[in-house]
Amino acid sequence: MFAENPIKRRESTQIRVGNVLIGGDAPIAVQSMTNTRTTDVAATVAQIQAIAKAGADLVRVSVPTMEAAEAFKLIKQQSPIPLVADIHFDYRIALKVAEYGVDCLRINPGNIGREDRIRAVVDCARDYNIPIRIGVNGGSLEADIQEKYREPTPEALVESAMRHVEILDRLNFDQFKVSVKASDVFLAVGAYRLLAKQIKQPLHLGITEAGGARAGAVKSAIGLGMLLAEGIGDTLRISLAADPVEEVKVAFDILKSLRIRSRGINFIACPSCSRQEFDVIKTMNQLEERLEDVIEPLTVSVIGCVVNGPGEALVSDLGVAGASKKSGFYINGQRQKLRLDNEQVAEQLEQQVRDYLQQKIAVRQLD
Repeated sequence: MFAENPIKRRESTQIRVGNVLIGGDAPIAVQSMTNTRTTDVAATVAQIQAIAKAGADLVRVSVPTMEAAEAFKLIKQQSPIPLVADIHFDYRIALKVAEYGVDCLRINPGNIGREDRIRAVVDCARDYNIPIRIGVNGGSLEADIQEKYREPTPEALVESAMRHVEILDRLNFDQFKVSVKASDVFLAVGAYRLLAKQIKQPLHLGITEAGGARAGAVKSAIGLGMLLAEGIGDTLRISLAADPVEEVKVAFDILKSLRIRSRGINFIACPSCSRQEFDVIKTMNQLEERLEDVIEPLTVSVIGCVVNGPGEALVSDLGVAGASKKSGFYINGQRQKLRLDNEQVAEQLEQQVRDYLQQKIAVRQLD
């Protein structure tokens, strides 16, 4: 019902992380990261399953020790989606998780150590057909780069990233993606813009250490929204001091708002005012909870009055326009004879959504 998305994606090479394609014309992938102790296999698997259920395509798991690597073997066997192992310093851990079936290695070649150790990891990744993510962070730049620039700058992040890229280039390994994350929006955006012009590999987006659930979501939406609107980015993670499931939800909300990727219901709802004929805030809270299980892309407008209700319904799959006692109900922009009781809008609209989806799925199966 909307015009074609005007965003033109940056051209990038494509890599494969397990069964998920990253870059090229593949959908922008969403990922999160577990925050359980990796050695607690049951807790980590349970969190991965919750993250996958929320719609994530990938999950990153920290593997700081050999004990964690042994736990990772069991976790990998039970994971419903591909796993990225986060590894620093000890190259032997990378070799071990590769043996155990990891789908991607998140490392910085420069902090692995000597050239022979870096080569061992890269050769292993090549043998097992495992891609690598180079992950640069504004808070942990190399000492000489910190001294050169005095403070994190976009140029500093990109110089660090290119230092690692050049190592992989020298070893003739091109199956990698890169991130240049920072907690400051302008720093991160500036770094990604610079890097996007220098390499063809996929870019993993993130505003690192963004903050709590609300402030972090806002900061991520602004920073990543700027980049995504420019066509920059092939995969992303929202970094929140919150349940990882919330990271996935925010990621899809950002992608939905830019009409890049849809999963679940896109609600159009008014902020409520004195014109509302039913309690819009209460209704939205109920609907979001009741329809959380829906993964089919759908646009539903919930407007409390007839001023904006019919107009929003025109660009919605289903819509409600508030009126006295009973509100108008629309399907695909068409006013229906059915009217919804203002005291039971949430319950009745939920049923209409489920009926609509059932009919949609039935038609698709016939095709």
